[in-house]
Amino acid sequence: MNISFIGAGNVASSLGNLFQNAGHTLKYGTQNPKDDQLSIQDACNFGEVVCFAIPFAAMEEVLTKNKEFLKDKIVVDITNAINLEDWSPLFLGENSGGEITAKLLPESKVVKAFNTIFADVMTPEKQKFDDQKLTAFIASDDVEAAEIIKKLADESGFDGLIVGGLKNARHLEAIAHLNIAITLGGGGTDAGFTYFQRKK
Repeated sequence: MNISFIGAGNVASSLGNLFQNAGHTLKYGTQNPKDDQLSIQDACNFGEVVCFAIPFAAMEEVLTKNKEFLKDKIVVDITNAINLEDWSPLFLGENSGGEITAKLLPESKVVKAFNTIFADVMTPEKQKFDDQKLTAFIASDDVEAAEIIKKLADESGFDGLIVGGLKNARHLEAIAHLNIAITLGGGGTDAGFTYFQRKK
């Protein structure tokens, strides 16, 4: 599968490496491409799945400029609404970043995923805690798109868990804020959430 990342920071490169290890073809799109990077428009065109790992504050402008190139594609929103200066949460009211993305891209299949996982544990050697895989929570109103991202998460070393519709992106973003709060309290970023579900 062809997968694009918009952004080439720690999350994009670490998660991209996992996807590449799982056999997918990766391209990165940035505002000022260098080396083998693409323009944002070209990266949107390339990917069957297009993952956004850029600051939340930049999302509206980037999505609005490129929504024509994202029609009918799976768009994975990995962002969290935070103040970059101190990692404190931005208040979105009765809304979530994932739902805002979906409103900006009405003709795309928007999925909220991977936003609860730190880049530091997006490596094969750190994806397990006491034999439990890190959970990749997934929310989308498009059932097929959610299943595709779950498969991608599973084959990349995570335990993909679909949690329902995109309204649940609010809860996933809250989990991310909790993760950040624990980190800021001294917990560090070599950490993550595993959802234990006893099988009957």
